[in-house]
Amino acid sequence: MGVFTFVCRNSGDEWTGKSVSGDLEASAGSTFDLQRKLVQTALSSDSSGGVQSSFSFVTPSSAVFQVIVGAPAAAAFVGGGAASAPSGGAAPAAEEKKEEKKEEKKEESEDEDMGFSLFD
Repeated sequence: MGVFTFVCRNSGDEWTGKSVSGDLEASAGSTFDLQRKLVQTALSSDSSGGVQSSFSFVTPSSAVFQVIVGAPAAAAFVGGGAASAPSGGAAPAAEEKKEEKKEEKKEESEDEDMGFSLFD
């Protein structure tokens, strides 16, 4: 598994990204294109599996971009756990919705029994 961290800067019309450790770098006209090129650059150094990436602006003209190569098992585990959660908790959620509807109906009926109207 490889973790690549890039410092990205904008100078005029061009974004550049340089690796914090190593000689990897790329440049492009937009942050989107820069991210694609930096992922390809990271994959040229380490192509051991799936890719995860994160892009965060620090200032309007600088950002940090991190590429993680070779971590597909963790992503599959997180996705699988999230998918199974709603099926196990569907019944209690349905009961809560029914209770909320009953409470809303009670509140509406209390407002009607005050004996006056807003428009009188």
